[in-house]
Amino acid sequence: MSRREEAPLNTLMMVQLIATPSNALVDEPVSIRATGLPPSHIVTIKATVKDEKDNVFQSKAFYKTNEAGEVDLEQTPALGGDYVGVHPMGLFFSLKPKKAFHRLIKKDVMNSPLCISLDLYDSVNWLETVRIPSKASQRVQRWFVGPGVKREQIQEGRVRGALFLPPGKGPFPGIIDLFGLIGGLVEFRASLLASHGFAVLALAYFAYEDLPEKLQEVDLDYFEEAANFLLSHPKIQQPGIGVISTSKGAEIGLAMACYLKQVIATVCINGPTTITGLPLRYQDLVVTPIQQALERIEVHVSGAVCFRHTTQYLQNKLYSQNILPVEKAQGKILFIVGENDELLDSKLHAQRAMNQLRRHGRSSGKMLAYPGAGHLIEPPYSPLCFASWRPVLGQPMCFGGDLMAHAAAQEHSWREIQKFFRKHLLQSRSKL
Repeated sequence: MSRREEAPLNTLMMVQLIATPSNALVDEPVSIRATGLPPSHIVTIKATVKDEKDNVFQSKAFYKTNEAGEVDLEQTPALGGDYVGVHPMGLFFSLKPKKAFHRLIKKDVMNSPLCISLDLYDSVNWLETVRIPSKASQRVQRWFVGPGVKREQIQEGRVRGALFLPPGKGPFPGIIDLFGLIGGLVEFRASLLASHGFAVLALAYFAYEDLPEKLQEVDLDYFEEAANFLLSHPKIQQPGIGVISTSKGAEIGLAMACYLKQVIATVCINGPTTITGLPLRYQDLVVTPIQQALERIEVHVSGAVCFRHTTQYLQNKLYSQNILPVEKAQGKILFIVGENDELLDSKLHAQRAMNQLRRHGRSSGKMLAYPGAGHLIEPPYSPLCFASWRPVLGQPMCFGGDLMAHAAAQEHSWREIQKFFRKHLLQSRSKL
């Protein structure tokens, strides 16, 4: 072994940890490099972030430096840790909660970024009980809102939410953003889409301000009121709007596509294509729900409950009054499904809707199915949330997903979502 290889780190050139860009949107990749290290040396890089409630999320991986004493995450494979192989953003999408079953969600998207600390150690630093000083550190700021994006608090009639507007005069293609039974107001996806040129209304529908604390039924008139509000805004492009929706929100999003003429482009991420659990009402129409076969709940080894198989039996037990009439949708529909979704057999639901469209001679639907992806398919580089605590259940709910496959699905689907809305919402093919 050469003297250089034997030399302690403090006798070498200055050790550096470089992250570029260090200040960017959360869906932008970051290049991470470590320099000034001995050649063929094992090092650890750790990422740490806190949410607004001070819950800690961490990831780490172990790397071997090259002959120049450098680690470049775009070329250097992780030998072990929270991920393995060459994945430039692996430290970001493999972040895990220190306390089990927490989900990393940014609440305040306008005033502060997610601040991720990166620390470099000159050994295999895997024991949480042993504190080792880092050799270099770097801080990365990850924003959910781009320069010039404005947020308007919405309290119009019954409608409650937040409208995010891109910089400029507009008009902009308008989108309503719906999440599931998490309730409240979830803004991070709306603000990020606004940073890419869309005007997006993050819409609350229960457990927020003066809205019902619990969801007792889906009142589609409320969502039509939100659609009309958005279309009446002077900065929203006519003649129709888009909807992006996840989980229970995707059930509502699909219902909007079926019954509301204002909706011309809908993205449904891992949602049912039948009315489940709660009735849907629209004017004089009442769509009765399918109840889940709760005896088919399974408990994961982690203790989280899996609902996936509670709807599989529906294949042969559906009645027309339970099924959303996708053939009536006047616009385009994009189904995004994770094949390892442990909350819902979302591929079964989406495939049924696609077959229904074909039987009626309609070609307005498209399905993107991702093997290995779980339920919560979010913007790129978001940590996989395999399971999270649900107070209403008094236990954690399993969402599923293989780390690498899920990360790949998030990257690909985010691009496809934006392409879909640009194609079907823009009046011309000019770039946003």
